[in-house]
Amino acid sequence: MAPPFWIWQHADWPHFHWQPERLAALLRECGQAQGRLLGMLGSVGQAVTAQNELDALLQNVLTSSAIEGEQLNVGSVRSSLARRLGLAALDDGQVSRRSEGLAELLMDATQQFAKPFTLARLLSWHHLLFPEPEAGFTTRALNVGSLRGDEPMQVVSGRLDRPTVHFEAPPRLGLGKALDEFLEWFEASRDQPELDPFIRAGVAHFWFVTLHPFDDGNGRLTRAITDLALAQGDHHAIRFYALSAAILEDRAGYYHALESSQKASLDITEWLEWFLSTLLRSLQQAIARIDRVLHKTRFWQQHRNIVLSSEQIKVLNRLLDGGEKGFEHGISASQYQAVAKVSKATATRHLADLLEKNCLVRLAGAGRSTRYQINDRGE
Repeated sequence: MAPPFWIWQHADWPHFHWQPERLAALLRECGQAQGRLLGMLGSVGQAVTAQNELDALLQNVLTSSAIEGEQLNVGSVRSSLARRLGLAALDDGQVSRRSEGLAELLMDATQQFAKPFTLARLLSWHHLLFPEPEAGFTTRALNVGSLRGDEPMQVVSGRLDRPTVHFEAPPRLGLGKALDEFLEWFEASRDQPELDPFIRAGVAHFWFVTLHPFDDGNGRLTRAITDLALAQGDHHAIRFYALSAAILEDRAGYYHALESSQKASLDITEWLEWFLSTLLRSLQQAIARIDRVLHKTRFWQQHRNIVLSSEQIKVLNRLLDGGEKGFEHGISASQYQAVAKVSKATATRHLADLLEKNCLVRLAGAGRSTRYQINDRGE
């Protein structure tokens, strides 16, 4: 008899196990990062908290779909999420059934973490993922709100006549029972103190995506289930980090980690190492983002009595926001001119004024190479 090729063909499936000693350091780092992030919640105002939650949820929705190759309308999704958070929607954020469904799915997963995760709830998520098409649009036929059909479920690439099968899901026969087993474990494992919440989220992610119970949408549902598990683990509805964004950054690594573990034994240590490393990166990115928010708040509090032009405020906020457009290595006079949309002479005058008011410091260099950064010393 040939040895099992897919993990679900093992006799002990789905009794996963792992090597705790290989995961201990990562678990410790994730726990410390999560604690620091949750501790930051008390340091930011309610309005800032809501805006950052919106940004994190938006990033999660957009990147979870991007992992599957789908580009969503950013304004539409933002408006759908903003309305549910009680925030003002963008003027150009015309909502669609698609954005409404995706927003409702993620909000249910993260804010209703205390509710039981039943088959009915899972099927309702699938309906949210594939709403009725807008007028004038058609979609391919799917078994929406019900399990996939009898045809083999495979993930393939390459030529049609010589495809490479990266994964094959368990057969349709027995799938309902297998899904029930997963859902029963998901509920029961919430009350198992010996099971680390991060490990539980990683196991849930791997188990559900391996079952692949639907015609389409399995990846996005898997990541929503993971968000639910993480929210249950930290007992907090507010989401400040977007795991899907970190997964998208290493999409090739994500699929490789899944594929190699789905073709291996029931020891899923390798998968959990990748999952925890990615989760840690997501937490660290959120910490850096909130650090920038706190830094910005402190800066403006310190300079609240200084009179500045609207152009100066715009440039300072750009520097304080950081990120890809934040001029990590300082801003030059020509860059100030471009951002503020002022003349060269005005840019020079503005920068001199900001130096005098201790808002900026001059970095090493002279002439056109001179650059300026936020003055963190405030003196």
